[in-house]
Amino acid sequence: MRELRGPYNANDSIQFSESPAMTAAAAPNLLSDEQLRVYRRDGHVTVPGVFTPAEMDEAAADADAWGAEFLRDLDPARRDWYVDGGVRGSTALRKLDNPVFHREHYRRLAAHPRLLGLVEHLIGSGVSVYFSQIFCKPPEGGGPKPVHQDNYYFGPNDPDGLVTAWIAMDEATVENGCLFFGDGTNRGPVYPHIAPPGEPYNLQVTPEEAARHPMTPAPVPRGGVSFHHGNTFHQSAANHSARSRRAAAMHYVNHATRFVSPALPYDDTLVVRISEPR
Repeated sequence: MRELRGPYNANDSIQFSESPAMTAAAAPNLLSDEQLRVYRRDGHVTVPGVFTPAEMDEAAADADAWGAEFLRDLDPARRDWYVDGGVRGSTALRKLDNPVFHREHYRRLAAHPRLLGLVEHLIGSGVSVYFSQIFCKPPEGGGPKPVHQDNYYFGPNDPDGLVTAWIAMDEATVENGCLFFGDGTNRGPVYPHIAPPGEPYNLQVTPEEAARHPMTPAPVPRGGVSFHHGNTFHQSAANHSARSRRAAAMHYVNHATRFVSPALPYDDTLVVRISEPR
């Protein structure tokens, strides 16, 4: 297989060539029967050791370099969308959009055999990344994300055809803002969401509905991946620690699934085809 090089054509699937550093981890390409059971019961499962520390060093360095460039050129009219208002005394990004499309390093991560095998075990072979994000969650105030469901944001035609792979570039703990999940909410409906005034990007389940579903923390070790169903309630707290909590979220869909009723606009030209059905 050839290595991914040069301009990327979103109509082409990625072919991946592993470097020696990327063969070091021994994470399985398939989930165990118990992991599948937990995912179907709770709507989420964490798999440690999918990526090596060296791979996470490279991913974090690429995110930091891109973030500095992005912040330098950011249109003032878009600052509220991207700048983290919880950090005092400095300007810090809260997120970056579509790294799998814009950054070669993240395209390679999305197509890595260790990650791809786990994704396809959940939603079937032949997948694309329809949307992706880097969540920066800077130290000393990186802002929270309220309870929400990805399938409300994306509006897929098949609620089971989407899975989010949340890659921990830094160890995610309760102290620095790991995800919390509403266990079993994957088996319920997609609920109406609301947004605070002036924050259209911050869609969330109503407080009354959120209060009906207890949330449990799901720490993720560095290099681990948390997979969650698009209907699963999830949230994160603010980062009040002295450490960053950088993570990349890749929203995979199988090739039969499309975003047909998204709550926010998504550009289909940014979809990255990762693999073909087998």
